[in-house]
Amino acid sequence: MNLDEAVIVALGGNLPGEFGSPRNLLEAALSRFSQAGLPVVCRSSWWKSAAWPDPTGNEYRNAVVLVETQQTPEETIRTLFSIEDAFGRHRSGKNAPRTLDLDLIAYGRRQMQTPDLILPHPRAAERLFVMGPLAELVPAWRHPVSGLTALELARSAPVGRDSAPDVG
Repeated sequence: MNLDEAVIVALGGNLPGEFGSPRNLLEAALSRFSQAGLPVVCRSSWWKSAAWPDPTGNEYRNAVVLVETQQTPEETIRTLFSIEDAFGRHRSGKNAPRTLDLDLIAYGRRQMQTPDLILPHPRAAERLFVMGPLAELVPAWRHPVSGLTALELARSAPVGRDSAPDVG
């Protein structure tokens, strides 16, 4: 895979919805990607982390996937939002607990800013629960703005320092 063309999506959630656990819900959401025009090429393991910014909330599960798509970045984000909606995502406030959070982290080397989409994702590089799984998949991937690798960003990410692979 050409990393300069990688379409990267981060998944996360800390509410189980109707699926018994956040991890089960995330697996079910992933099963919808292909039929939505976002077939998964590869995926990280599941990672766990304390809720952020309030660590007393339910623990999060996160992963990163690389997808192939013929959709534009704008179509891709709308597709991700529709999957979130199908799994009960309610946007009640910033960093609120959620069943499903799907973020378009990068779409190749594109840099763009519209009212609905900023690429690359403006805060992903600061989050170990994104950069850790991404470094697991493609440690040599380079951030389109900083030029740092996923591995370098994972080592220096200030947010979610407790994030680790979920071996359970």
